[in-house]
Amino acid sequence: QVQLVESGGGLVQAGDSLRVSCAASGRTFSTYVMGWFRQAPGKEREFVAGISRNGVITYYADSVKGRFTCSRDNAKNTVYLEMHSLKPEDTAVYYCAASRNMINWPTLNPSDFGSWGQGTQVTVSS
Repeated sequence: QVQLVESGGGLVQAGDSLRVSCAASGRTFSTYVMGWFRQAPGKEREFVAGISRNGVITYYADSVKGRFTCSRDNAKNTVYLEMHSLKPEDTAVYYCAASRNMINWPTLNPSDFGSWGQGTQVTVSS
């Protein structure tokens, strides 16, 4: 299993931008499909964005499409989530996750991902 550590969360104002990162351990990072999820208090964990092993294919939840960009640097074992035009409803703990298997993005489930980070808090004030 790959070990994942998120960073870069914080408190921002509505309309601001923020980039969160997820660093992975090991030398097999490029073999993992990566995803970003978030969980707000009292809500279920929801998918935010995902990226294929080589970074060519990305997929986004409708709620963040056009505002968030997911990218990865396999040489640095890191995946990023760049967030723009942040809204108070984006407030959540953001988690990165890794999967060795192919992902059917439109029907994915958090259980499709076998490795998870500890999360980083993103708070957007109005």
